[in-house]
Amino acid sequence: MSSFALDRLLRPQSIAVVGASPEPGSVSGLLLANLQRFGYAGTLHLVSRSRDEVNGIRCFKSIDDLPEGVDVAVLVVPQVAVCESIAACGRRGVGAAVVFASGFAELGEAGKAAQDELTAIARRHGVAVLGPNCLGFINFADNVPLTFEPVQPAAARSGPRIGIVAQSGAMNGNLRQAFQGRGLGVSFSISTGNEAVLGAEDFLSALVDAPDVDAFAVFVEMLRQPAAFLRMAARARELGKPVVLMHPGRSQRAREAAKSHTGALAGDYEVMRTLVEREGVVVVDSMDELFDVTAILARYPQPVLQGKAAVASNSGALRGVALDFCEEVGLPLAEFAPGTMKALSGILPDFMAPDNPLDLTAIGMQKPEIFGQSAQAILDDPGVGSLIMPLMGGSPQQQVAKADSLLPVMRASRKPVCFVVMGDSAPLGQEFLAKVHESGMPFLRSPERAMRAMAHVHRYGRLHAAAAERSPEGGRRLPGLVPGPMAEYKGKRLLQELGIATPRGGLARTLDEALQRAADVGYPLVLKAQADMLMHKSDAGGVAVGLHDAAALEAAWGTMAASVARHSPGLELDGMLVEAMSRPGLELVVGGRRDPQWGVVMLAGLGGIWIEALHDVRLMAPDLTEAQIAGELRRLKGARLLSGLRGRAAVDVAAVAGVVRRLADLMLANPEIAEIDVNPLVALPEGEGVVALDALFVIR
Repeated sequence: MSSFALDRLLRPQSIAVVGASPEPGSVSGLLLANLQRFGYAGTLHLVSRSRDEVNGIRCFKSIDDLPEGVDVAVLVVPQVAVCESIAACGRRGVGAAVVFASGFAELGEAGKAAQDELTAIARRHGVAVLGPNCLGFINFADNVPLTFEPVQPAAARSGPRIGIVAQSGAMNGNLRQAFQGRGLGVSFSISTGNEAVLGAEDFLSALVDAPDVDAFAVFVEMLRQPAAFLRMAARARELGKPVVLMHPGRSQRAREAAKSHTGALAGDYEVMRTLVEREGVVVVDSMDELFDVTAILARYPQPVLQGKAAVASNSGALRGVALDFCEEVGLPLAEFAPGTMKALSGILPDFMAPDNPLDLTAIGMQKPEIFGQSAQAILDDPGVGSLIMPLMGGSPQQQVAKADSLLPVMRASRKPVCFVVMGDSAPLGQEFLAKVHESGMPFLRSPERAMRAMAHVHRYGRLHAAAAERSPEGGRRLPGLVPGPMAEYKGKRLLQELGIATPRGGLARTLDEALQRAADVGYPLVLKAQADMLMHKSDAGGVAVGLHDAAALEAAWGTMAASVARHSPGLELDGMLVEAMSRPGLELVVGGRRDPQWGVVMLAGLGGIWIEALHDVRLMAPDLTEAQIAGELRRLKGARLLSGLRGRAAVDVAAVAGVVRRLADLMLANPEIAEIDVNPLVALPEGEGVVALDALFVIR
């Protein structure tokens, strides 16, 4: 759908409510009450077969009777009437439609067929459809509440404005209420439902350049248009508009739930996460994180590119808690500069040596000014990138004193800050709450939530910095690729052309050729059966290692041919690969695959038998630089193996990164390549390179 069609939907100058009813508790009645409460300033048309007027407004008998060119029709009709209503909207030039009705793809095959019909009709007539099975949307910026959820207009306030896009109507309302409850502005709140025509990506793309949206909170069970989402994310990053995403689907049961909920066919979660983070999207794992991270980043959208976190509390016990928890969630703590230490020493009692996390002691009960003074001294430190202040609130008067001391400093800060008053759900004074709410500062009741959220804020800075570095495209086209899997010896030829070392040896089509190869290479040897369709040679008895002489080679040749024939009757071998035994080293796996939705994603990790036992791998975007790839390798759980353990030499990480980079270039330049798997890739000592012991290429 064009941006014009989306603009007509989201900022309509005229609205038609189809199925209008005056009953206060009906869907139509709730919708009309919202429009009245918001003071919708455009033209409102009503359609009802049975009524001449509703609430004093004349009713048209059908959509076909409407004036031509209405911007959006809200269809308050049963499921069986939706498709004909969409067709009628198309005939009258209605630009868009909101469909509340359920009973479509979320119900299985029969519902999916009905939804496919809806999609086809809408596209044929050019009607931009929101839904079905959705709660509609609210445009607070222009006072357009096209939802039957009872809502109130938002009070005008300064500060950031958040755009919410969620497939789930309940989650949409959950997010909106949470942000508004914290005093944050919400400009758009959109429930996309089954996304028969328009998906979350369409709305995000339509709003990313909007001047009345400063940050996005997104809850989706599937991104149906990955390329569009990545383009939007890149644009948001360029504009400095944070995007915080929650995407259920890490577990198999969650993926199944998504199918039954919105008809989504969930893609690979880890692939999605890898590629959206490459564009600077912050992916969170819980609703609390979605609330908290969005609240902080909306207020402080400038990425933290340098400096670490600081924590200051009037609870000495929190110091140990913070040290443990910050390490657990990956929040790096700053070391205070000498000037900061001196400034804090002048603020705190003589017996307290300043450190991070900082114990402010109980002196604040007598001198509440120390809270603001300490915060200012810490924020002035160039090595500090953010500040969390978890405090015991005390009496209502003490709470206000803390707020009066801290909030002016926090409001003036360009570095992310978070004000925490501990005590869980213990009541706080109304004057204090009013001050915090009016300030717009991120405010929480849990120090752990604050630290977890701030860890994401610092990660947002690292993602931004990494996104600025991209490897230039440099792959070459390979002519004549034949669909299907490729035998190992063919794959190794491609690796050799890329400058990736393989063991000495080659293909032997007869036993005599194998004996001659062995004489050239020297013993001990490895023998492997070769055929395009023999992808798992070991399972078929197609691999023999440690062959020390010609007699062992002859015996292995006969045994292997018989074993493969039993395992795969009728399979014709190209021959056997005769190779020298490799030097010992660290066995890794590297490769890539072309996800049907997301495109190319690369992989590297511990290989050999370890990949199945430990699953210790890193997924990577295909445009990482070699330095970034090396950094990802050092994030493996077994990364210490790379630097050498128990007297072993450090391995050639740079050479491994170079292999990943060349394979990525090859896949990007050749869309026919569906998968590359090099396992094991033996990493030799630093400076001595790598050797690919096996290679599988799959051509689609």
